[in-house]
Amino acid sequence: MTEARIRVLVADDHPVVRDGLIAVLGTQADLEVVGEAASGAEVVEKALELRPDVILLDLEMPGPGGVETVRRLQAGAPGVRILVFTAFDRDEQILDSLRAGARGYLLKGAPRQELFRAVRVVHAGGSLLEPVIASKLLERVRDPGNSLTARELEVLHILVDGTSNRAIARRLSISERTVKFHVSSIISKLGANNRTAAVAIARTRGLIP
Repeated sequence: MTEARIRVLVADDHPVVRDGLIAVLGTQADLEVVGEAASGAEVVEKALELRPDVILLDLEMPGPGGVETVRRLQAGAPGVRILVFTAFDRDEQILDSLRAGARGYLLKGAPRQELFRAVRVVHAGGSLLEPVIASKLLERVRDPGNSLTARELEVLHILVDGTSNRAIARRLSISERTVKFHVSSIISKLGANNRTAAVAIARTRGLIP
């Protein structure tokens, strides 16, 4: 008797990436791609309709953000296993997606055998983080303050003066949107509620004068 195949839903907003993943997964006798989605809203809709075993989910798609999509999937289709497959390794995205219910986090560029293994492990009820992701999380656990990136520390030092995001963007020659992301990440990593609190906490930890 032939074993049931693992039914996979591929979610990525880039058609070429979706096509590539579908082709690669199709080389495995125990994997079956049952659908594809190009946005957060579509992946939730397809998950409810198709009830796949595993969803291969990119976090950077239109519609609700990747983490919010994971939350909606957990609420609407709690039996589905979610494997994040993305190009981004930002600490907060990793932590937030895992907290929301993702069972694995794999970076694009991983060898295809690692992708196959990740799908199988997650489907079997296990969790999977590739070494580089696991190392980042371990660093966070050991010392949250030390997990600030060089750019975040640079932004933090400017925040001391109460400088606006727009002014920080001009000073560092980056977009205001990027500054907002860095500020949000700093606040979250330091466990603060706002910019002022983040600066105060950073001072107590010796991250800034």
